[in-house]
Amino acid sequence: MSLAASLRDTLEKSLALDVPVLDADIRGERLLANGNAVDAAVLIPVVDRDSPTVILTQRTDALPSHPGQVAFPGGKVDPHDDGPVAAALREAEEEIALSRERVELVGTTDLYLTGTGFHITPVIGVVPPGLDLTPEEGEVAAIFEVPFDTLFDPANYDEREIEWEGRMRRYYEMYWEERRIWGVTASIIMNLSRRLRAAA
Repeated sequence: MSLAASLRDTLEKSLALDVPVLDADIRGERLLANGNAVDAAVLIPVVDRDSPTVILTQRTDALPSHPGQVAFPGGKVDPHDDGPVAAALREAEEEIALSRERVELVGTTDLYLTGTGFHITPVIGVVPPGLDLTPEEGEVAAIFEVPFDTLFDPANYDEREIEWEGRMRRYYEMYWEERRIWGVTASIIMNLSRRLRAAA
């Protein structure tokens, strides 16, 4: 069975299970979009190696929001996008020159609502190794890969708490080669990790 087929099978099995996932930045209260949230999507590109890896980016320090943070390729769903999957593929092309033709889609997983008002659809895809990826210099400072088993192992994450806009915000974080993976990106990783483990 191919990597994409294996991930697709596991994801589909997990969606039939009652897996507790994180649905928003602020724990202990459910944030409701009430039509005000902005739809967004990210691509989780899994590289089909003997030991699979996952592509992540580091945002440039010049960006007005979340400068320097580690993220998946992604952004807002534009009016001309045919939904979140198309938006995730378009953003990956724009940010890291990942051609959508090289992405074998696996599926989408749990929506996540950020405290800044973005309703994110994570899109999982498998890509071949050795692609010539190029960072969009205005947005992406670096492109790197993390071993799949490392990234999706909950034991590698610490849960922390901080006060944010008068409310306590809990978040996960881990470090990979001095890069901090945390916040929304880490929550999306934790959700998918729970699903993959529940259906394994």
